[in-house]
Amino acid sequence: MNIHTDMQKCAACGTYFHGSSDLAVHRKCHSGDKQIDCTASDKQSTTPCAVVQHSTELPHKCHECNKAFSKVGVLNKHVTIHTEEKSYKCDVCNVAFRRFREMHSHIRVHFGDKPFKCHLCDKAFTQSGYLSRHMRVHTGKKLYKCQMCDKAFNFSQGLQTHVRIHLGDKPFKCLVCNKVFRQSGQLNCHIRVHTGEKPYKCYLCDKAFRESGALHRHIKVHRGERPYKCSVCNKVFIQSYNLQTHMTVHMTDKPFVCCMCDKAFKSSSSLKSHMRLHTGERLYKCPICGRAFNESRKINRHMRFHSGEKPYKCHLCNKAFSHSETLATHMRIHLEDKPYKCKMCDKAFRQSGHLKSHTRSHTGDKPFKCHMCDKAFTESGALSRHIKVHMEQNGWSRVLLPT
Repeated sequence: MNIHTDMQKCAACGTYFHGSSDLAVHRKCHSGDKQIDCTASDKQSTTPCAVVQHSTELPHKCHECNKAFSKVGVLNKHVTIHTEEKSYKCDVCNVAFRRFREMHSHIRVHFGDKPFKCHLCDKAFTQSGYLSRHMRVHTGKKLYKCQMCDKAFNFSQGLQTHVRIHLGDKPFKCLVCNKVFRQSGQLNCHIRVHTGEKPYKCYLCDKAFRESGALHRHIKVHRGERPYKCSVCNKVFIQSYNLQTHMTVHMTDKPFVCCMCDKAFKSSSSLKSHMRLHTGERLYKCPICGRAFNESRKINRHMRFHSGEKPYKCHLCNKAFSHSETLATHMRIHLEDKPYKCKMCDKAFRQSGHLKSHTRSHTGDKPFKCHMCDKAFTESGALSRHIKVHMEQNGWSRVLLPT
């Protein structure tokens, strides 16, 4: 790793700079001293070069990657991404950077260090720029407005990506599978699916990830952090997205309807996954056994079958599990929790599947039918045991079930 001897270190966050003038400008991020006004908006900045015009026009385009910018100076800075040598390498994951301070900021991803804290909420960030962007969430400032609709954005990148929706523009194409993306970052993450590269490694265990965000979420598992709580049932989650998905459980409305079978869903993503059952589309293929899946989460679960990995450990008895759901069910044994209650009697169960099987004893429903005789059963296990009787009677070593 190349480290210059004239580096200046910020006492507040530990970031290094090449000279005292750069450090002086950076210190204003901590002090909140932003004295230069933008003529196009009420935004302020610490340096004249940081004051930008807020416009939907992005006339300056990069010839290498087609990314567009509002100012030629920003374009010139961007072009160095394609031309400059990356001489600073991360010791943890070997990702290389053009500048030492970029590498220094990146290292915080591995150690979970977030020195830039929001004084209005509990959020913290690895870089001062991320904190500045986050503050717009509290102020409600949306300076970048779409000229084709009424939508406005906190950041110019958000507007640029949004405009591509109107234009149907997906300029970033995967050379392996021809899949296209609206953002270069999405393409970079997608390419790692083909290469198997996982540059973001956990310093607490041997797990590695394709995206930095996935590593952040994983570290919360080690720390036991679940800051997002459901206001209806008090269930807690590691990330806000999981909470938002969970809230659909409490919704009664299912506005997304399948045009082929009339099944309805609470989210568009659930409908999209369901449609693959009709089309037979299986995008995610196991490189070991060739089995294909219609959802990425299903192949991730399947891969643990090959690796034998059991990352979810019970802190009360050290028992380990392949899936978080199995651990959650196991924890109910220690807590003596049986949240699934029968509405027809006083029985309660640890798993929803057990309740469904029990409910059939009241309704008389027997969905598991033997294809060799007319018998039917309330549980799949009872059908399996019954089929073994046929096998023994006929002297078969195995029986082929109908497809």
